[in-house]
Amino acid sequence: MKAQMIVALIAATALADQLSKSAALSKLSLGQPIAIMPGFNLTLGFNEGSSFGMLSGIMAGKPVLMAALTGALTLMFAVMAFRARQPFERAGFALVVGGALGNIIDRLRQGAVTDFLDVYWREWHWPTFNVADIAITLGAVCILAASLPSRRRKEPVLEQH
Repeated sequence: MKAQMIVALIAATALADQLSKSAALSKLSLGQPIAIMPGFNLTLGFNEGSSFGMLSGIMAGKPVLMAALTGALTLMFAVMAFRARQPFERAGFALVVGGALGNIIDRLRQGAVTDFLDVYWREWHWPTFNVADIAITLGAVCILAASLPSRRRKEPVLEQH
């Protein structure tokens, strides 16, 4: 995966996230779930904290600080994307960066991250999430998979430029 492809994957991920959040903001009402299928609702919510709402009490009302902290980590992952030698690893870092950028945009634009995907079982609900969160999770899985010994032998290693 070349540098242009990394940039394209980052941009496509952030764009898909922002478009999905725009649709959620225009079609959903806060806290009013729309049933899609058993175990899955669309439910608009906002997260001022980090993943799964952690730190929301501490970071409430501090979106610029949260965006700055996330931005520093995102920059680190972007550097890792361009330095990674395996295409699968590069794609993983690009997905993480694109997802993180999508959430940073929300924090700077509206003070909190828009969440709307609600997975549940009976009365138990997983924390509501969004497309950026899916990209970050898939990216982490790609990075972990690229680090497996059997995967490392089979995948071609890219030359550093």
